[in-house]
Amino acid sequence: MRDFDFDLVIVGAGIHGAGIAQAAAAAGHSVLVLERQTIAAGTSSRSSKLVHGGLRYLEQFDIKLVRESLVERERLLQLAPALVKLVPFYIPIYRSTRRRPWEIRVGLSLYALLGGLHTHARFRSVPRRRWDELNGLGRDGLQAVFQYWDAQTDDAALTRAVMSSALSLGAQLSVNSSFTQAEIDELGCTLTFSQAREQRSLRCRVLVNAAGPWVNQVADRITPTPVKAAVDLVQGTHLVMDKAIVDGIFYVEAPSDGRAVFIMPWHEHSTLVGTTETLFKDPDPATVRPLAAEQDYLLAVLRRYFPLASTQIRTSFAGLRVLPRGSKRAFRRSREILLLTDRPQRPRLLSVYGGKLTSYRADAARALRLIRTALPARPSKGDTRSLPLTSA
Repeated sequence: MRDFDFDLVIVGAGIHGAGIAQAAAAAGHSVLVLERQTIAAGTSSRSSKLVHGGLRYLEQFDIKLVRESLVERERLLQLAPALVKLVPFYIPIYRSTRRRPWEIRVGLSLYALLGGLHTHARFRSVPRRRWDELNGLGRDGLQAVFQYWDAQTDDAALTRAVMSSALSLGAQLSVNSSFTQAEIDELGCTLTFSQAREQRSLRCRVLVNAAGPWVNQVADRITPTPVKAAVDLVQGTHLVMDKAIVDGIFYVEAPSDGRAVFIMPWHEHSTLVGTTETLFKDPDPATVRPLAAEQDYLLAVLRRYFPLASTQIRTSFAGLRVLPRGSKRAFRRSREILLLTDRPQRPRLLSVYGGKLTSYRADAARALRLIRTALPARPSKGDTRSLPLTSA
């Protein structure tokens, strides 16, 4: 049996594949990332573009997730100032809103506490005399408006920056490379992939399956077949409106079902509205497309809160979340990452399910801890808690 070509081979160059590549390369390990298309080609370029603590997760009592996300948000504001920007968020409360002003105030107070009472964690009630400055926000039945702070990013650009950092630390990236199959043995993994119509084979100590919505399809090509998580793919659609409607991010409640929807500035002259949650049933994640019903849903939200705004759509996009299967509505399911290894000690396979853009770095550090017994000691090259991220 030949020597190992790499310590880790990672399938997928989304934010979690890039994050694990950066963490492993910083720890001195040899890393190869295989990507079928290009960096951030899937879900990691089709999110809501937010780096946030997840205020709404407090309703599910995901205190740990919110706290960790707020810590990582602050870290990214420091490490990637050109990519992650602090933005004012507004929560309007109407007579018809399901959540009462006192509930929002309690939630924001807890959010500030979990944020360490940092300046960025503070919130305020916008006085009535300032409501006219809120971009034409509908006033009929408006009772209160709260303002707090979170951050916005270009998700694809952030993913590219993380991958660029990994490459600078010695990781390798092979794009237009399709994973074919893998065989796990006692010592590691032998895998094959196709590149430029050629089949190539190599050995690694640990194979990381970070294929996003394709994670279980990749798992089906591994021998012996690993344990797979039961998941649902949930489609989220965003509309890019043709006009700049708002200059801050409005966190609103969809009138039809009470879900959270964001209306936010995007680039210089457009507005992003999203997202939806639609169970995706097609076996091929590549077929995901915005649905007419989702467009109607988001336009109804926009009209409710900004009745005079243009509803001309420039474009739209849809991505897929990987969520734990369950009877709860997708909106109520956990967003915490699930990391599965094939065995507790000296694992040869790590499968990555779900996770949040904001917490990718902490998730990558957690992933590396899970597989550390399978990896040799190497001289460290850096610490992801302090490595700067710049536009790639």
